[in-house]
Amino acid sequence: MKRAGTLRQVSDLSDFSRGHWLRELLCRGEQPSHVQPSPDGQHLLLLQKNGPPPLPRVVAFQRHSIAGADLERSWQPPQPALVGLLFLQSPAVPGSWVLAMVWEHGRTEVWHFVVAVGWQLLQTLELCQGARARIVSVCSQGASLVWCEERPPVGAHSDMSKCAFRFCVCARALEVGEQGVRLGTVRIVLHNSPEYQVLASPQHVFLVPAAAGFATTSKFLLIWHPETAKLTIAAPSAGFIHSRVLHSSSESDFRKLLLGSVGLLSHFTPLDIHTSAVSNSGGLLLVNMKGAVNMVEPDGTQRHIFDLEVGSLAQGSPLRLKTFGSMLACVLAGVLYLVDQNSGRLIQKEVLSVKEVHFLESPGEEDSIQLLTQAGIYNFSLSKPEDSSRPEPCLVEMVFEEACRYYQRRSLSSSKLTVEKLKKGGAFQAPVALAAILQHSLHQKQKPARSLQDTYTKLLSTMSLELQSYISLELLKTCVVCAPESEVESYCKELVEQEFSRILHSDMDKDNLAYLNSVFASFPKAAWKATRSCLQLQHNGDGLLVARATPEVWKKVLGGPQLDEVGQNGMVPLFELICASFLRFKPKWLPSFVELTQQYTSMSWAYSSKEGPEGRVPLYKRALGVLARKNKHSEGDNEMELELLLCSKRPKAVLQALHLLIRLKRWQRVVEVAVKFSKLSPLLNKEIFTTLLAEFAQHRELDPFLDRLWPLCPAELTASDILTVVLQHLPHSQEDPVPFSSEGNQLTVGLLKPLLQRVVQRPSVQDEMYLDALQSPTFPPPTPPREH
Repeated sequence: MKRAGTLRQVSDLSDFSRGHWLRELLCRGEQPSHVQPSPDGQHLLLLQKNGPPPLPRVVAFQRHSIAGADLERSWQPPQPALVGLLFLQSPAVPGSWVLAMVWEHGRTEVWHFVVAVGWQLLQTLELCQGARARIVSVCSQGASLVWCEERPPVGAHSDMSKCAFRFCVCARALEVGEQGVRLGTVRIVLHNSPEYQVLASPQHVFLVPAAAGFATTSKFLLIWHPETAKLTIAAPSAGFIHSRVLHSSSESDFRKLLLGSVGLLSHFTPLDIHTSAVSNSGGLLLVNMKGAVNMVEPDGTQRHIFDLEVGSLAQGSPLRLKTFGSMLACVLAGVLYLVDQNSGRLIQKEVLSVKEVHFLESPGEEDSIQLLTQAGIYNFSLSKPEDSSRPEPCLVEMVFEEACRYYQRRSLSSSKLTVEKLKKGGAFQAPVALAAILQHSLHQKQKPARSLQDTYTKLLSTMSLELQSYISLELLKTCVVCAPESEVESYCKELVEQEFSRILHSDMDKDNLAYLNSVFASFPKAAWKATRSCLQLQHNGDGLLVARATPEVWKKVLGGPQLDEVGQNGMVPLFELICASFLRFKPKWLPSFVELTQQYTSMSWAYSSKEGPEGRVPLYKRALGVLARKNKHSEGDNEMELELLLCSKRPKAVLQALHLLIRLKRWQRVVEVAVKFSKLSPLLNKEIFTTLLAEFAQHRELDPFLDRLWPLCPAELTASDILTVVLQHLPHSQEDPVPFSSEGNQLTVGLLKPLLQRVVQRPSVQDEMYLDALQSPTFPPPTPPREH
């Protein structure tokens, strides 16, 4: 449910020192380039770089007319300009802070405010080591200053390719104590680099390419992790992430850092960035030229949040971004957008009467946003939802959205089904009932439960186990987020098992399949254990693999979207995912698993059903496809291929395995397979014997096994049939044949004699037809003796 917001004026700027001057400055159209409130909200610093005279300046205004000396600094080009206003916490005195004013040539002035005295200059420091260095961007990360400085080349006619990488990213601790201010040693984060804008979050520093940078280096951004000395290269739109730990200053060279990724990065498109800002959660907010707002997390991953309702943004058009708790506030062309960062939902859209707006801090008020305009300071607060008994509005909305997708897939109408139609139409009662049950039962411990309709009471009792499972799953997710690093793995195993079980008992559509693919890729070991647990796979006393999963679960494993339905985006069906887990963690079980699935196929689907897996691609071929897609092939892959072919017991697969064994010259295994699988069918028996008879005619490798091969001869083969096969497959010799060869590898009549004798002595089919007549008494019968 969307929450309504109210905009009210909290200050007309008269409570600021020199408030009339501040109001006059804003009303004249001299909009400040940067507005920086102090951490306690009692001071407001305005930095004005571009605009009409007077000169560029920074002015501090005190709220509630605090007495004391004012702070105002101005400069005139070509004097060094002010590049940063940073508030730093003072560890010596809790709750106190100082103001660092960083100038372009590296000079840093540290100021603090004393009540009844005013602004006082504590110390002036030199941030850069080189006299010719010029700072282009600066931020504060913890108790350190991080900046990007330009180091001009020494020679007047330097190589232009080297001049392009004349910037350096540095960090330096700034400690404020009772004895004064002290600078630590300079730490080189990156040198010989292009120009970057540095933006700091509480734990990381984002390096965003400058707008005027080169096309080659503007295809990615960098993320520096100070605690681990790690630098991450991220191209969020392309999904490329590469991290490297910088052990020494020699590894901080920009060109060496990219040495292994240049070929891949060259194919990416340049970053599309209009505005960038850091959220209070530590992520980097990026707005592209089309108005899409994305969040880049500190690990380099990107997620989409919201799309602003604009066709395209002009370069340089003012756009303000600020996060307040879980809300993202954005002002564009006089329109205020409030968006939920977690779900991406638009909470409210408000048209403002002014276009130039600056965000101010609202200490301790997450649902309150302060705006600085030329008319004063306004407070935009979000009211509570009218129905305060709905503790989970997002969850209820998800129920209706999922119902929309479900009914739309099954609808024959071309009209689009929306959440509003579902709520008001009354034709679909299932989502309405589920929403009412969720509102009633999820947060009974927090608030008194609402009365539930009698028609829903029985459904609630039926769903109680599912609701309890859902609540435990949400609690487990909270534990994963809040747990220490040592316990995350155990929580993830349990979470993966619950998620896998949940999907196996729901519709296996493309969305769920894509989710399972990501789970198996992110947590392979946990997914393997979840597979064994959900299918209840184990060995029995005879050493056979058994499973106690229900037929419905087997349908989800063997059915669902197939390879021809999921596209070419790397997503594979669930059966292939499980086979890949077997290959990685328990390869010896894979043939038994395929054989087991074939048994359950006949139980879950009718014979030759096109909906079943055997009506499409046979299961053993799907498992062979997984084996072929392995990244690293080993010697055991041939044995695995043999076992997969033989476990199917299909005639074509058995013959394929037989030919593979012949190619590998594993003659004893050839004979064992022939003896075992000849019993399956007379037709397969004939094919196997004919294949081995052809091999017997070509070489002498099968001679030690003739006593086991000749009994496999089919009854319908005659001596002439055998001789025909032998003569067709005799090896061709270049020389004239001789009666007695010295090589000893020629086929002789003596080797064929036992087989021919066996066939000749065996009664023919016609003999068997007249066997009864041949064994009957002689005809005519003898004459009886005469009686005298």
